[in-house]
Amino acid sequence: MNFELSEEQVMIQQTAREFAESEIAPSAVERDKNAEFPTEIVKKLGELGFMGMMTSPEYDGAGMDTVSYVLAMIEISKVDASVGVIMSVNNSLVCFGLEKWGSDFIKENYLKPLARGEKLGAFALSEPEAGSDATQQQTTAVKEGDHWVLNGIKNWITNGQSADYHIVMAQTDKEKKHKGITAFVVEKGTPGFEHGVKEDKLGIKSSDTCSLTFTNCKVPDENVIWEVGKGFNFAMNTLNGGRYGIASQAVGIAIASYEAAVKYSKERKAFGTEICNHQAVQFKLADMAVKVEAAKLLTLQAAALKDAGKEYLKEAAMAKLYSSTIAVECALDAIQIHGGYGYVREYKVERFLRDSKITEIYEGTSEIQRIVIARSLLKEF
Repeated sequence: MNFELSEEQVMIQQTAREFAESEIAPSAVERDKNAEFPTEIVKKLGELGFMGMMTSPEYDGAGMDTVSYVLAMIEISKVDASVGVIMSVNNSLVCFGLEKWGSDFIKENYLKPLARGEKLGAFALSEPEAGSDATQQQTTAVKEGDHWVLNGIKNWITNGQSADYHIVMAQTDKEKKHKGITAFVVEKGTPGFEHGVKEDKLGIKSSDTCSLTFTNCKVPDENVIWEVGKGFNFAMNTLNGGRYGIASQAVGIAIASYEAAVKYSKERKAFGTEICNHQAVQFKLADMAVKVEAAKLLTLQAAALKDAGKEYLKEAAMAKLYSSTIAVECALDAIQIHGGYGYVREYKVERFLRDSKITEIYEGTSEIQRIVIARSLLKEF
């Protein structure tokens, strides 16, 4: 078992860290305050190859391994989890799925510009009545000649307003239930396709989240992903790949909280000494450090298994479950250590708490992760 990173992985980690500190950090507070999408930052991430990190060079991606992706995601999310989730969706939910199950036409026309970072993608599965139970798709697609007509609503779509291409799941045969769901690529600007207003969220405010509406929206038959009736399988398999992305985001938030707490504890004095010298604070810092290391190792393990071509479903779910849990816990402890200062924007840790909570919800809630883990465990015995 080798815990050493390769020279390339270290270089990617350092590049992501320097980019985050120089390009993302200066505007993070204001973008969060104003709910401003980081358009120029996303463009620069694309130029670095960070929007299609794991996509093969054959499709204009960077061809990096999953461990490198996790390392980069952690560094970006440490500074701004909003940028982290934009990057995660494009890499994990869009490029990953299109490369694995997209046709040659889809790879040439959609995957390549997405992997180059010239276009941005979104993943539209959730609906008003279909969240954790994704089998209950109400959006429909009816075949008419050489195209499909989509009607319905999608909810909580990350990158919903800014994305150029949307992967949309729709019911094509209600009689077959989840086996009658099909996935499509729908381009922004297609007649009958509109996005709603940006949601006013608790956290990750710099990323846009909105609903999507389809009203007699015509999509060419060549935009079907995989094949008709495989949409649910496509969505579930893609989400499996997305879990280590959100786990990485959560680890980044947890590290940011921990580092901010350590720094502040060495500066703030109470009862005649820096508060880091008080046992009550030391215990919190020690617990945070352990949680961060455990979450990071779980996430890297899932990534390493994927790179080795081994089964990683259970490990990715474990990483997502634990990392999201400790992201919230570390953010809460960081605020407690900061005292009253932790409750104001200036000290950032309140943003870490607001950003952390969503990691327990999207791309599979913590409850869903427990179901996935339990089912995997029961198959082993």
